[in-house]
Amino acid sequence: MTRWATFVVSRKWWALAVAVLAVVVAGVWGLGVFGKMSQEGYFDPNSEAAQVSTLINRELGQQSPDIVAIYDVPDGKTVADIGPQVQQTLADFRKAWPTRSVTSYWSVDQASATQLLSEDGTKALATVFVDWDAGPRLTDLDAMASALSPPGIDAEFAGGTLVGHSFNQHLQQDLVKAEAIALPITLLLLVVIFGTVTAAAVPVFVGMLTVFSALGTLRLLTEITEVSSFALNVASLLGLGLAIDYGLFIVSRFREELAAGSEPPAAVRRTVLTAGRTVMFSGLLLVCAFAGMLVFPQPVIRSLGFGAIAAVTSAALLSLTAIPALLAILGHRINSLAWRRGAVERGEERASRFWSRVVTGVMKRPVVFTVTIVAGLLVLASPLLRVSLGEITYTALPADDPARIATETLSTEFTSTGDSASVLLRGEDGSPPTTPQLAEFTAQARALDGVAQVTLVATPGDASVLNATFANAVPPAETVQALRAIDPPEGTEVLVGGGAALTVDTNDSIVAHLPLMITIMVVSTLVLLFLAFGSVVLPIKAVAMAGLSLAATFGMLTWIFQQGHGAAMLGVTPNPLEPTFVVLILAVVFGLSTDYEVFLMSRMVEARANGASTEEAVRIGTARTGRIVTAAAALLIIVTGAFTLSGLSIMRFLGVGMIIALIIDATVVRMLLVPALVKLMGEANWWAPAWMRRIHDKVGIGH
Repeated sequence: MTRWATFVVSRKWWALAVAVLAVVVAGVWGLGVFGKMSQEGYFDPNSEAAQVSTLINRELGQQSPDIVAIYDVPDGKTVADIGPQVQQTLADFRKAWPTRSVTSYWSVDQASATQLLSEDGTKALATVFVDWDAGPRLTDLDAMASALSPPGIDAEFAGGTLVGHSFNQHLQQDLVKAEAIALPITLLLLVVIFGTVTAAAVPVFVGMLTVFSALGTLRLLTEITEVSSFALNVASLLGLGLAIDYGLFIVSRFREELAAGSEPPAAVRRTVLTAGRTVMFSGLLLVCAFAGMLVFPQPVIRSLGFGAIAAVTSAALLSLTAIPALLAILGHRINSLAWRRGAVERGEERASRFWSRVVTGVMKRPVVFTVTIVAGLLVLASPLLRVSLGEITYTALPADDPARIATETLSTEFTSTGDSASVLLRGEDGSPPTTPQLAEFTAQARALDGVAQVTLVATPGDASVLNATFANAVPPAETVQALRAIDPPEGTEVLVGGGAALTVDTNDSIVAHLPLMITIMVVSTLVLLFLAFGSVVLPIKAVAMAGLSLAATFGMLTWIFQQGHGAAMLGVTPNPLEPTFVVLILAVVFGLSTDYEVFLMSRMVEARANGASTEEAVRIGTARTGRIVTAAAALLIIVTGAFTLSGLSIMRFLGVGMIIALIIDATVVRMLLVPALVKLMGEANWWAPAWMRRIHDKVGIGH
């Protein structure tokens, strides 16, 4: 770090120019990422349901249409009356756009036509399978929908591909809106914190560079692996928030060094060696937290993990290059454009006195504070006892979204769109199942309470594909399990797929991989914190506090988003929690929780090393870091809280989760519970076996 600090100071213009140029080039190239993001990858490709889907798609072709057109019969007419006009529109569509298949109510036999007609006879369907290999792109879907609309006939458009495209459009719009709102508010808050426009502009400038960097990194990842469209928003806003937080720490330390009488070059070097080292350590902690996401087989979770790691890495690297170079260039001008002379110094003095009084009061009654706070957080966590996992569905779209409205029309007015399972009955000797074997299995399936109907779809190769339509009285997940529990006819094996089965298998897969993810996060955090503090107790306490924060956060999220308390105020439909974003929030909150622990405990450990007692160390550490930790949390709340402005309920879930977690962790846990626990544990805080102390003396990171 010493050599790097010296290099940045001596080559400040070069360092800044190279960093900015590299990021801008990467960002411009990264603009192409918008057409390369995926709306798939939510399922475990190795699961039973995924194998069924793969086999059916390979043998029978894609089963779910890209576009489902719903034609509403005008008043005074019948379905037959609009048939010729709709059929001509569909014929024109086939000429203009490459398709694999176009089927409508008017082009199939009578038995099939009943499934494409609404229950009241006022709406009829057409299904379109697009030939994507022939050149169309997802961005063409709006034009396709327009081409499928006959003059004078109202049409709605649903379909899995169209719903996914609608998600993608909302995500792009939300990202622009969130950054347009978050950046000015963040700049204003930084002006209040720093007292000068110049100092406030530095973190925001680096935050914008980090967003460009995230675009380039995600574009690169799309060339290597499947990347979810959600990863763009997560990486951009997370990178922006972390870069601003890191900028806050570094600029604050630089101004502190200047105030102590250091010249700008020496102040920059000292800042890199202290705050810069802390930022590097913080980034390492967060990377370890997000690395746990890479153990999941679902591509969407891995892509979110890669995106988050890229965001953290970009924020940390730019904070260690662009910011020190910029500070070396600005020097004492960092304090220029002050909005009020002396405001910062007075604010810091007030904050120090405030947190000193708070922590003194806490340490007078550490047992009362510990018991009260822990009990309160456990109460907040109690809804977790009734948590359930679900999936991202069309209900995550805004209530007025055309694709959501059309999908709701399908699910409520057409009997053919009821949920079902795709059942694969395969012969074990390489031949397809016999008629008696099919009859035996069909009879067992129809006898289940959750199955309304079983029909034979096709017999490709050595397997027969059956469609088991679910009855409304039994939850689909229970019916899937019941179908899998059927004893198959002798000489056959049964595989169950379909939408409900994919959800069951995905949730089971995520739950099965969670222990490994948590193990990676916890073990790596314990090791890093020991190397930082040289104590065995402090890392264990940090992990325990992170776990308590997480439990309270997810309890509140369950209470709101699953049980529906306040859901109407947020404009969301209560649903089981989506497991992909549960994993993401778990990684983010755990990483940030241990991150804030480092900033707080570092000052306590430093004071302790300088001869202070445990109580004095707690008071000094809290008084010196209280303002900066709460300010960093407030800034991150503004940036990540911008997710709540999204029309997508799943992004609001992420935004609300981050707000709750940051408020709980940066105030109640870090500033009240941690000082109380450190006071209670006394000298035990600093304990480590002699052999571990020797290890720390040799390879410890230090503070």
